[in-house]
Amino acid sequence: MKSMPMRPTAPLRLHGLLALCALWVASGNSWAGGIMIYEAGQEGNGLANAGAAALTDDPSVLMSNPAGITQLAGTQISANAQVILGSLTFSRDASNQFDGNEGGNALQWLPGASFFISHQINERSAVGFGMYGNFGLALDYDDDWAGRYFTQEAAVIGVSFQPTIAHQFTDQLSVGIGPRLVYGYYRTEMAIDNNLLGVLDRPDGQLEYKDTDVGTGVNLGVLYKLNERTQIGLAYTSKVKLQFKDSPQVRNVSNPIINAALRRLDVDALELDMNVPQTVLLSVAHRLDPQWKLLGSLGWQDWSDFGEIGVAVDANAGGVDRTVNRQYKDTWHASVGAQYQANSKLRWNMGLGYDSSAVDEKDRTVDNPMGDTWRLATGVNYQVEAGLDLHLAYTLVWLGDMDSEQTKARSGTTLSGTFRNSALHIIGGGATWRF
Repeated sequence: MKSMPMRPTAPLRLHGLLALCALWVASGNSWAGGIMIYEAGQEGNGLANAGAAALTDDPSVLMSNPAGITQLAGTQISANAQVILGSLTFSRDASNQFDGNEGGNALQWLPGASFFISHQINERSAVGFGMYGNFGLALDYDDDWAGRYFTQEAAVIGVSFQPTIAHQFTDQLSVGIGPRLVYGYYRTEMAIDNNLLGVLDRPDGQLEYKDTDVGTGVNLGVLYKLNERTQIGLAYTSKVKLQFKDSPQVRNVSNPIINAALRRLDVDALELDMNVPQTVLLSVAHRLDPQWKLLGSLGWQDWSDFGEIGVAVDANAGGVDRTVNRQYKDTWHASVGAQYQANSKLRWNMGLGYDSSAVDEKDRTVDNPMGDTWRLATGVNYQVEAGLDLHLAYTLVWLGDMDSEQTKARSGTTLSGTFRNSALHIIGGGATWRF
C-alpha cells in the first residue's frame, strides 16, 4: 500500500465498510448494517425474492423456509454458482475539502456458490442440508482517494451451514427448523493521517485488520396450503453474532497525537462485533392456471438493533472526540413475481423487488453508502431429462444516486459528494438432480 501526502489536519477514523454489510471499528463494540443478499445462485435468483418462503421447486427453499422441504419428493440435490459485479463510484462536489482522487469503482467482483440437499424420510417428514452465502461483499477504493481515512479496502464473507428437519403435521400445515452455523471473515484497511497540525508534510500511516469467527443462529418456518392452488409461507431467521478479536496491524504512524489516540482506544486489543439481523418473511404462491404462477413476499429486517453504537476518532492538539449512534433503522422488503411454464421443459421466472434504506439520506456515509434498493430479475429453468434441471438467472440491484456528506467533529473537514448510478449485477446458475 503506497503512502500519500496529507492535509493540514490530524483526523483519524477507525471504521471499515462494505456496501451490503458494514463494520465499524470500535473500542470493544461495533455494528453491522446493509442490505440483505437474497441471491445464492438458486433458481429463485430470477424472482427478486418473490414467493421465496412459499415456493417449493427445489431444496434451496430450506434457506428461505425450512418447512418447504416437506413438499419435495425423494432425494433432491441443487448445486449452484454465481458472481456479483458492481458499480460504486464517488464524485466529489464543491463542498468537499479532502484532497485525493474519487476512488474509482469500489465494488469488486465476488464469486459465490451454494449446495442444498433434501431427503424425504416418509410421507410426512424430511431432512435437508444447505451451504450458502447470503451476505458479503468487497470494496477496494484507490489508495489515494479523498476518503482514504475512512476506508481503502474492506471485505466481509459469510458462509452458512444449515442442517434442517421438517414435518407435515396435517395435509395443510408443515413446520421446519434449521440450526445455522455461520463462518465469517472480515478485513479492512485504511490510511492514517500523520500530518501534525499542518506543520509537517508526512506520508500516510496504515491500519489493517482481519480476522475470522463462527456464529450460530436458527431458521424457523411454517408452510400452509390454503388449497390445491395456493400456499403461504412464514419464516423467521434469528440474528447471528460474529466477534472479531484479532489485533490490528498499524504501520508508519509518526504523529504523536495519533499514537496517543490509538492508545486511548486500546487499539492493540480491538474487538469488533458484526450482527447479522433477525428477519421475518411472509410469502404467497398462487397457481393461476396450468401455465402461470403468481408470487409475492413481504419482509422485515431488524437493522435498528445494530445501528446505535459506533466509534469515530478525530484527534488534534485539543484531544480526541468520539461519536456514537449512526441512526440505523429497520428495513422493509416487498416483491412480486411470476413463473410461466412455457412447455413441459421450460419455465420462465421474473420478479420485481424493493428494500427500504437502513439510513436516512442525512445519515449516509461514504463508508456505508446505503439507499433504497430496487431489484429487477429474470431467469429460466430447463428440464434436460426427468431427473435433471438446469437454471440460469440475472438480477439487477439498483441503488441509483446517493449523496454523502461527512464532517470531522474536531477538525471540521468535510468529505462531500455523490455515488452515481450505483448498482449490483448478480448472475447465477446451477443444476438440480432428483432421485
